[in-house]
Amino acid sequence: MINEQMLKLGQEPSSIRELFAYGLERKAQIGEDKVFDFSLGNPSVPAPDAVSRAIGDLALLPPATIHGYTPAQGAPAPRAAIAANLNERFGTSYNLNDLYLTCGAAASLNICLKALVCPGDEVVVVAPFFPEYRVWIEGNGAKLVIVPARESDFQIDVPALAAVLNENTKAVIINTPNNPVGVVYTPQTLRELAGALRDASEKFGHPIYLMSDEPYRELVYGDNVVTWVPSVYQNTIVCYSWSKSLSMPGERIGYILVPPELEGAREVYAAICGAGRALGFVCAPALFQKVIERCVGEPADVDAYVRNRQLLTSMLDELGYEYIEPQGAFYLWVKALEPDAAAFAEMAKSFELLLVPSDSFGVGGWVRLGYCVSDKVITGSYDAFKALRAQYA
Repeated sequence: MINEQMLKLGQEPSSIRELFAYGLERKAQIGEDKVFDFSLGNPSVPAPDAVSRAIGDLALLPPATIHGYTPAQGAPAPRAAIAANLNERFGTSYNLNDLYLTCGAAASLNICLKALVCPGDEVVVVAPFFPEYRVWIEGNGAKLVIVPARESDFQIDVPALAAVLNENTKAVIINTPNNPVGVVYTPQTLRELAGALRDASEKFGHPIYLMSDEPYRELVYGDNVVTWVPSVYQNTIVCYSWSKSLSMPGERIGYILVPPELEGAREVYAAICGAGRALGFVCAPALFQKVIERCVGEPADVDAYVRNRQLLTSMLDELGYEYIEPQGAFYLWVKALEPDAAAFAEMAKSFELLLVPSDSFGVGGWVRLGYCVSDKVITGSYDAFKALRAQYA
């Protein structure tokens, strides 16, 4: 016998990656310029020059220096550099022993769930949410509990979330800026959430952890500011990746931060080390640990996404589509032109438009467009969006 849960996951792959694979096939058949693929959060912005220089410089070092094993939680120097960067930016006092380096935010979240949840535990997410949350939560033996965001602005509906907290709640996962909507949770929203979690933790006699999933932290627009969540709620664990901020999604490098203020911080950190060991997530890619040590302070290229956002929203405004104005990340949450988002996305495919239906994000009636694409994809898609709109006239 094999694990039936894993078999099901393998036979029903991610709808996002399935759509991306379909796009690759169509591009090979009819040409890249004829397929308008908004499916995947794969940055088109190149990594900063500093990243390329660091890779080149490091490649000249003795192979054992750059390709050898590091300690399981990561080499000391990169972790110290990350801690120093966080302290400078957020006025904190972290050190290298508060950090565990990982293969990106996906590994970070999976490790944290493995470290924290026990049979019968529940983990709360806010819909719409990144679909893999379900996979990681249920894969680690916990129950997924979904709370819809506020319909008016997609901020967290704190009273609704507070109502589902119980003695079995182990953690809440938040994602700001949010994938798929692009909303940034306001300081007021986060303060209210923190208050609800403190009240519930006291009521049920154990900490409820807040896992802050932050791969888009640096990708914000205008006056929007991403609150440093541990400053609002003590029992926060931060899961981060440089996939988006430094355009390195394929390199899989990120971290888990366990702030010393967290209740039982050293035991939680030890459990994270144990979970990394159990999952085989030890010694994050050594070369890119060293790249991050050199490039941790490099700014993200937000301007390119600002331009793409403007191109896409102006085009959709002209054509009469409804959407949520993104405050961060690089996704546009567009109202489907019929209640069945999957059927709408399938109709879009007939015009070579690859849009991700909202069903896998935990809600119906919307599609997600990733505008981390070349501007040619956006401008070239005008006629396709126009033709799609005409189908519902």
